[in-house]
Amino acid sequence: MDPNRVVRKIELTKRQEHIVQIVKENGPITGENIAEQLNLTRATLRPDLSILTMAGYLDARPRVGYFYTGKSGNQLLTENLQKIFVRDYNSIPVIVKENVSAYDAICTMFLEDVGTLFVVDQNSLLVGVLSRKDLLRASIGKQELTALPINIIMTRMPNITTCEMDDTLIDVAKLLIEKQIDALPVVKPSEKGFEVVGRITKTNITKAFVALGNDE
Repeated sequence: MDPNRVVRKIELTKRQEHIVQIVKENGPITGENIAEQLNLTRATLRPDLSILTMAGYLDARPRVGYFYTGKSGNQLLTENLQKIFVRDYNSIPVIVKENVSAYDAICTMFLEDVGTLFVVDQNSLLVGVLSRKDLLRASIGKQELTALPINIIMTRMPNITTCEMDDTLIDVAKLLIEKQIDALPVVKPSEKGFEVVGRITKTNITKAFVALGNDE
């Protein structure tokens, strides 16, 4: 992921706060004029101006100068969250065929260390989602798990919430909360149905949150 795509909310130094105030009151204003008001050289201010511009507090135009964007730190953070996409953090999906048994699904879930399986038909198109809750519910019943096909206990289309590579991660996080689920299949739509090309889980969301905090 490009480290310049996400800029965390930074703590400004006193000098940087003073620069923002000068530009807010006098902008557009050149770097030389800002330096004069602070009794500093243009070279001394260059790092501060670069940080403020990259962080989104200021903007600059050639032959015009710097001007205040009018955005708060929270607004800038929100804008940067809107720049994180599913394609940046999606992981490899774990897929099973719809005719496998509940027992085999449990083994797959254990071996792959995942909490959700995506079920596909003979054409490799999404037909269902199988969660730990589904398998637990089946396990406490009286049915023989080796003889119980997962297509009986899985959540079927069209009751499956999906996402695509170009969706924002913040929108997917809202869906996970709203639907009270742990994962979404990342799909590629076609005329015949949905091809599963990835997965987004609460773990993926957490990794993105940590990366944002570390300015990665």
